[in-house]
Amino acid sequence: MPSDFWIRTMQDADGGRLKQALESARVRQRLHPKDVEATVLLGVLLRRAGDNAQSAHQLRRATELQPGDPLLLRSLAESQMLSRQPDEAIASWRRACTLDPNSGDAWLELTTALLITADVRGAAQAAEEGLRHFPDWPPLSSNHAVALARAGHTDQAIASMQRCLQAHPDAADLRSNMLLMLHYAEVDAAAMLREHQGFGASMPAPQPPPPRTAGETLRVGVLSSDLRGHAVGSFVEPLFSHPPAGTQVVAFSNQAHGHQDPMRLRLQKLAHAWHDVHMLDDAALDALIRRERIDVLLELNGHTADNRLPALARKPAPTIVTAIGYPDTTGLPAVDGRIVDSITDPPGSDRWCTERLLRIDPCFLCYTPLADAPVPAMPTDDAPFTFGSFNNAAKIGPSTAALWARVLRAVPGSRLLLKSTGLTDPATQAMLRRRFAEAGLPLDRVEMVGYTHDQLSHLALYNRVHVALDTTPYNGTTTTCEALWMGVPVVTTLGDRHSARVSASLLHAAGFPEWVASDADDFVRMAAHLANDRAALATLRTGMRDRLRASTLLDAPAYAQRLHAALASLHAAKA
Repeated sequence: MPSDFWIRTMQDADGGRLKQALESARVRQRLHPKDVEATVLLGVLLRRAGDNAQSAHQLRRATELQPGDPLLLRSLAESQMLSRQPDEAIASWRRACTLDPNSGDAWLELTTALLITADVRGAAQAAEEGLRHFPDWPPLSSNHAVALARAGHTDQAIASMQRCLQAHPDAADLRSNMLLMLHYAEVDAAAMLREHQGFGASMPAPQPPPPRTAGETLRVGVLSSDLRGHAVGSFVEPLFSHPPAGTQVVAFSNQAHGHQDPMRLRLQKLAHAWHDVHMLDDAALDALIRRERIDVLLELNGHTADNRLPALARKPAPTIVTAIGYPDTTGLPAVDGRIVDSITDPPGSDRWCTERLLRIDPCFLCYTPLADAPVPAMPTDDAPFTFGSFNNAAKIGPSTAALWARVLRAVPGSRLLLKSTGLTDPATQAMLRRRFAEAGLPLDRVEMVGYTHDQLSHLALYNRVHVALDTTPYNGTTTTCEALWMGVPVVTTLGDRHSARVSASLLHAAGFPEWVASDADDFVRMAAHLANDRAALATLRTGMRDRLRASTLLDAPAYAQRLHAALASLHAAKA
């Protein structure tokens, strides 16, 4: 049981008096340096204040004062992870699991950390051990499936989740994760729709929405876990920076730990109001959105990680729209609209969605490049011709591997440079080598690069690439834009669904529709044609940024006008 002092101090922190709570804990800890509770309390409060390194220091002291306490080790591990000590954090979580193997949360935290650090094999092994204690527990089963998929066993991962869902049909997070994973398995559109409708059917039925806000002000809520330096963050800024007159933008950030990176700080300054909602359960988030009297709620996750779709099931806003983060329908009846364009979702695509499609032509996205991105430069003259892809390794399925193998056969002596955080893991690299070997792609012509420490290093690798090759049927999005910003042409195909047509939309908006292939043969021909003219590629490399700055893809004011108009129009139509 916590002491009265702990309870009073935490009440101060919860009541907005964090500085006062910290001072009380510091005084108590100085007076009683061997008091475990005082040391733990100080560590917890320091973490809440964002001083993760000092939090880890205090919690490490607490584990020395009281060794063998798995709860203390888990708290220490969290602060170690936040203070960028992943190896130490994982060691602490492993120790906690050893001391208390019947703690499901400890196994879940350990496997999550291993996935974050791209130790796919370690995550799979830890999840399997945890599942021996907690068979078919949905959160742990979900992490196990993610590990399997990242190691290239997508079909096995999906089958595992489907088995778990038979025992736990209401496991919304697990079902969401499976829906995202299906995009890597090349499932046909009709089957995808059925699966998404199944998610919607498992959710509570929508309730009558709250009344519309009286007056002329339109309150637009933005709900996302990615209002930060993230792929989604590269596309969301115009929504905040260019609202039309009479519109207020209210942010609901579901970011787990609230790191104060530049993008988050910039969006906070632009928002009319900002709420950190990660600690709120679904009912509390529903209530908060209603209290804020949001007219249009724009959710940006879909079925990606840390989504809050279950909190929207009962319709906390009169109009709910999904956009940007997920390349498909949500399947949730409470969601009214989905932001797309006529290239990603041409007429007839509506039958594959449960929402009304809001086409904001010419493009459903607007890219905000990194301000201090490296200067584009061509590879050295003596470098072999290098194709590249910096997409998520999970997107490199059999059809993509076969397509790329044809390209390398068409350009003798060429090489393929792959870069993805997942490639840090040897198991993921081994999976891709097997896939490329099956496709007839010589492995001595493939180079794989894993984790890079910062975004500048990531972008600088494009200076080793002559031409980027897109993945199919799950295109790149941020990677397509980043390649263009670094002066690298991107070759893509025009596929049969939204996820397979995103790069086509981006290339049209950027002013390069000629790089959109009609089929696989055209893709190979186009890539080989680009490879045969290095002089033209050098001209593109130096001039592409100016062309992009003048293009639709970077026209933030025009994009914001289209997006906000679509939201307001849908809301008015529902009145």
